[in-house]
Amino acid sequence: MFDFINLILTPIRYIMSWLLWLFHEGFSLIGMDPNSGWTWTLAIIFVTIGVRAALIPLFARQIRAQRAMQALQPELRKLQAKYKGKKDQVSQQAMLAEQRALFKSHNTGMFSSCLPLLVQMPFFFSLYTVLSTTSKAKGNNEGIAALSADHVRSFDDSSIFGAKLSDTFVGTLGSGNTNVSVLIVAIVMIVAMVASQFFTQRQLMTKNMTKEALEGPFMRQQKMMMYVLPLVFGIGGINFPIGLLIYWTASNVWTLGQQMWVIKYNPTPGSLAEKELNIRRAAKGLPPKGMTKAQAEEKAIEAEEKAQNQTQRQQPQRKNRRKK
Repeated sequence: MFDFINLILTPIRYIMSWLLWLFHEGFSLIGMDPNSGWTWTLAIIFVTIGVRAALIPLFARQIRAQRAMQALQPELRKLQAKYKGKKDQVSQQAMLAEQRALFKSHNTGMFSSCLPLLVQMPFFFSLYTVLSTTSKAKGNNEGIAALSADHVRSFDDSSIFGAKLSDTFVGTLGSGNTNVSVLIVAIVMIVAMVASQFFTQRQLMTKNMTKEALEGPFMRQQKMMMYVLPLVFGIGGINFPIGLLIYWTASNVWTLGQQMWVIKYNPTPGSLAEKELNIRRAAKGLPPKGMTKAQAEEKAIEAEEKAQNQTQRQQPQRKNRRKK
């Protein structure tokens, strides 16, 4: 099994190490110290940007899947009410079949919103194997994938704020020669990684979800992601090299910025973010998003006529008369 996974990750490992080499050489050519930890740090950040830019089409698909999931919440609640209290196997299988058909008709699924994260994981683990084996490769005077032995030595010796990019929180504690700088940098990076991931998910739930979605079963999945994923990465982060923590934090910051742009300029219909956007557009004399000025005026006239008709249909209330 391990050999099979390694076979899959090998080409991705070469891609990640080649990108790391490419950006490192680029920054070295413009005058930065090739052995500096900051040169390697910038290379890691730009590798992150390259990977995340390549995943933009998947992010767009994720947005469509999330909105489709929110749109079908009323139908999901009807389905759950239909099978409420039915715990037998036949009923459970029937409910799952209808649920799958419902997801298929809306071209979405329970975990469609996790797709970019799942696709990014092979790149994450490939970079992890590159950065976590530099010390061993340096000792054997070997290269790693697309990195030469000189590049491996340069990376393994580089540091920021006194912490080597190849060091880990756990590795430092177990070395018998604890480097306080590594502990501090690792903790700061882990906190930044977890906080950015948590805030990204919380922003989605508070700003870019409809009322129906907030009250539906989809909300449970979102809450689980908001609390469980940062916890998992926070615990796992103590085993990550500093360089990998930089990669994942930069990736989370990219996700946060990308989502902030979507929420501000292309929010989910019916969400709080859409209401705020339409308020900003109204202040500028623009129609609501997705409507032309003529459509907005027509809708306003219809709303006014409806309000007038309701007023005309209301009868004056009479005081209760005494019975004779």
